[in-house]
Amino acid sequence: MGTRDRNGMIKLIAIYGLLICIGFIYLYPILYMISASFMTLDDLLDSSIQWIPSSFNLDNYRQAGASMNYGNSLLQSFLIAGLPTLCNLVACSLTGYGLARYKFRGKGIIIGLIILTFVLPRQITMIPTYSMYANLGILNSVWAFIVPAIVAQGLNAPIFIMIFWQFFRNVPQALVEAAKIDGAGHFKSFFSISLPTAAPAFITVALFSFVWYWNEFYLTQLFVHGVLVESSLTTLIIQLQNFNTNYSSYAQTAASGATNLNESIKMAGTLIAVLPLMILYFVLQRHFVESIDRTGITGE
Repeated sequence: MGTRDRNGMIKLIAIYGLLICIGFIYLYPILYMISASFMTLDDLLDSSIQWIPSSFNLDNYRQAGASMNYGNSLLQSFLIAGLPTLCNLVACSLTGYGLARYKFRGKGIIIGLIILTFVLPRQITMIPTYSMYANLGILNSVWAFIVPAIVAQGLNAPIFIMIFWQFFRNVPQALVEAAKIDGAGHFKSFFSISLPTAAPAFITVALFSFVWYWNEFYLTQLFVHGVLVESSLTTLIIQLQNFNTNYSSYAQTAASGATNLNESIKMAGTLIAVLPLMILYFVLQRHFVESIDRTGITGE
């Protein structure tokens, strides 16, 4: 083996070693959460048990799910994350297409304002936004997320507009011009030419939007679940935030059927709260990576 081959092998080992270390840093909390969620109280108190529990205790999941009202919270989480995501897809794609395909006075100002709304801290606009939603009568309902998304002002909508804008700019102008010659109008050109080629952008925006709405706690608590007057709408993230209180109420109701709250039950509750997103990512992982690459987010 020559010096060049030896140096190449050393670099390869160093790169893979670094990647393994970084991967372990990201995976360690998940692995610990999975391991601890199956442990009994005796396993937690036994210093000889670190990773593999003495028995796989599924009762932790039963108690965590019952205290979080898991079935109802899961359905409402899909509702609160899914409907605004669909509105984001429609509104942001049309906005991005208009900015990419048409020249008009003030276009640069509009793009600048879109970027400004993303850079501006949300705390600055929180009070006027709350007052506006109260006047519209959409507080404590999913409409507090749907209405802004309809007008391309949903959660992190400026990012999605920029993604569609970047993607539609790369669609060959010759195709659009050919469609116009054939008599296609603005909407027909969008739906027949640009939209079919925009699948990568739609997948990217859909996943980002769904995950961000799913994980959003503060705005959901403020606008949807309610602070001054609580509504019946809730999400798994809100249930997880209030896990200690919810579990205390559940334990009083369940009487002897519930054990004292411990770390294993907390880990089980955390795992079932993030499990839908983990499944979604694993199912769509290949499409998501390809979409990220084709939308130009990587700067290529």
